[in-house]
Amino acid sequence: MSRTEVEPPPPTQQRVEDQSEGKGAPGPQPDAPSPGRQAQGERTTGEQRQRKQEVLTRGTPSTAESISHALVIKDGDVFFLASPDGRVPADDGHGLGLYYHDCRYLCGYEMKLAGALPVPLVATAERGFAALFELTNPDLDTGGGRIAKETLGIKCERVVDGERLALFDRIGVRSYANAAIDLPVELCFAAGFEDVFAIRGLLPKQLGTTHPPRWQDGALVFRHDGADGLVRRLAARFQPEPEETGETSARFTLHLDAAGSGHLLVALQIAEGEPGTDREEEEGARGEDHHEATERALGARQRSSAEWMAGQTGVRCAGSPLLELLLDRSLRDLHVLRSRIDGRAYFAAGTPWFATLFGRDSVIAALQTLAYDPQIAAETLRLLASLQGREVNAWRDEQPGKILHELRVGEMARAGEIPHTPYYGTIDATPLFLILFSHYTAWTGDLALFRELGGAVEAALGWMRDFGDLDGDGYIEYASSADLGLINQGWKDSGNAIVDADGNLAEPPIALVEEQAYAYAAKSGLAGLYRRIGEPERAAALEREAAALGERFNRDFWLPDKGIYALALQGKDSDPSRKRPAAVVSSNPGHALWAGIADPDKAAQTVAALMSGGMWSGWGVRTLSSQERAFNPIGYHLGTVWPHDNSLLAAGFRRYGHDREALRLFTGIVQAAARFPHLRLPELFAGFPRDGYGVPVHYPVACHPQAWAAGALPYLLTTLLGLRPAACEKRLRIVRPLLPPLIDRLELCRLRVGGAHLDLAFERAPHGVAVEVLGVDGEVAVVVEP
Repeated sequence: MSRTEVEPPPPTQQRVEDQSEGKGAPGPQPDAPSPGRQAQGERTTGEQRQRKQEVLTRGTPSTAESISHALVIKDGDVFFLASPDGRVPADDGHGLGLYYHDCRYLCGYEMKLAGALPVPLVATAERGFAALFELTNPDLDTGGGRIAKETLGIKCERVVDGERLALFDRIGVRSYANAAIDLPVELCFAAGFEDVFAIRGLLPKQLGTTHPPRWQDGALVFRHDGADGLVRRLAARFQPEPEETGETSARFTLHLDAAGSGHLLVALQIAEGEPGTDREEEEGARGEDHHEATERALGARQRSSAEWMAGQTGVRCAGSPLLELLLDRSLRDLHVLRSRIDGRAYFAAGTPWFATLFGRDSVIAALQTLAYDPQIAAETLRLLASLQGREVNAWRDEQPGKILHELRVGEMARAGEIPHTPYYGTIDATPLFLILFSHYTAWTGDLALFRELGGAVEAALGWMRDFGDLDGDGYIEYASSADLGLINQGWKDSGNAIVDADGNLAEPPIALVEEQAYAYAAKSGLAGLYRRIGEPERAAALEREAAALGERFNRDFWLPDKGIYALALQGKDSDPSRKRPAAVVSSNPGHALWAGIADPDKAAQTVAALMSGGMWSGWGVRTLSSQERAFNPIGYHLGTVWPHDNSLLAAGFRRYGHDREALRLFTGIVQAAARFPHLRLPELFAGFPRDGYGVPVHYPVACHPQAWAAGALPYLLTTLLGLRPAACEKRLRIVRPLLPPLIDRLELCRLRVGGAHLDLAFERAPHGVAVEVLGVDGEVAVVVEP
């Protein structure tokens, strides 16, 4: 397969039967058994269980070297990471390189001038799909003379083309010398065709056969015959052609006149498919003018980016260009992270480790950006419904009605080495999928989508009822079998994330605090949709279930001595019918405020606990209090700060009327974003206190760009402005609007509510924020509630 495609489903043994009239069953399954893959329904072997444990129980997303300063460019499913000097080091242990479909095609790429590496001056990847590097030379001995340092200006323009599966480099060299120079240039390459799980250090096994590199018709060709039956190739082509070639290198001599210039063009072409299917692509690329190809790629990517930005709600901030720039970066990052499966767009979770469909991440990113462009939310819902669980499959943790956790299409997945085809081991993707329906409808008024996917909705509710509650206590929980070890299945899904007050791991079965809140919000929101489509009995049943859950939750999860909800209920206490709390102070209870399940008095105490010194770093709320025994400021989920987490917390604060704390949180995240390269919020950053360093501390292997981090600031802004859409009623409520510090006027342009478009102005006034409707196209009423 040469693109991200979903194969037709195999026959399944257990399927969800549609129990409601007029509602279709969930859509097709994503995969058929490929070479080496375990057949559906078979029991896992001991070796498979061990591999699954290695992949799913780690405490960090990767053991690779830091990528915090890497420049990342992406288009479609192709992306490239390089160091600030533009190179990919030839040594092992890093995550840099050229990726496609969970495979790193290129793992080494260096330019040498007379045997020496150039000196970096500046690098940028502002546009997301292209990077620009400015370099100069150290002192060089060319064999025919010396070139003093800083005599040469070297400019490398790099663009990735996801449609062509290609990367183009234009390398220009300008001489500032008074005499002519002959400059030896060598380009060196390495291709290992490693699966992303091997790069992350989760599985060391290399599958298939990697052939020795060869030169063919002026191109350096690398080839890997995968254990999954696919051939993966990478071809490097050059203009002009090399004067000399090595096994994996191309050598040139650039003749530079006094104050003259020269250039090299490099094209890296990816091919993936059945044996023999790449020949047409090779023929098409051979003899192509790389300069023209680069210009076409740049032009197409620029047009796509401009069209994306023109379709988003615009934000103008009088006297504060910083917030505009931060929001512009967020929206452009989201454009870069868009991918497609079967023509349906979604936000890939993040590069480089999670550049694929994630149930939880893709749903939250779509939800965060509903006020800017709701269309991707509809496509995400359709896509996830089409991949919904149909059977009980222990290898993939699949169950009927369950929404996937992660879909992989690389060699290890296709060969059956890992269960991600897709993997369903998450308990929060399913209720979050349901929550997105009500939020999407509130912004669009589109009930047709709810009717269209009614079978998937009922199947998801069925999973929550029939599979989510393992022990009948009314809570959704997870428990791993003894031979697999502890696998966490909430958003804090690293193996060491869910801890008790003594610092030890929580004991399964584990009922997470946010999971119950999501179930409550899902049922509450769906009740309103069922009532709108004329099913009041179904709506009333869901409302009763939500109310009963809320009552139990506020009784069982509350920690009166800590003034916050427990991270989870775990195991069993002396009463075998009840679990005992994981009594630590964490950020998870803030999601209960976002979902609306918290009692108001408990919500107030929870806000105070979350903004206390142990939780507040100065930049944002930590995942775990610094006063807890398991706290680690650079532990993936044990004390770091996650922007998306904070965006949901701020929405929860606002929901319960704690506006000052929400404003403080917004300000901290904005100030952190302003200090990261390219104004880009990473997936997470370290939880060290702000007063210790004055800058947010990088988490070494955080994804960037990352979807729900990119969605954090757009969502924080709409939360602060108090936007509460009711598109079915053709109404927009604006509740207690706030403006960020130092901003006296802010305008929203082309805001969509149902079929209408609005232009709004928010202006600071003596007693709050005044709202003015600047223009309306369509039918919508604006109601301001101070």
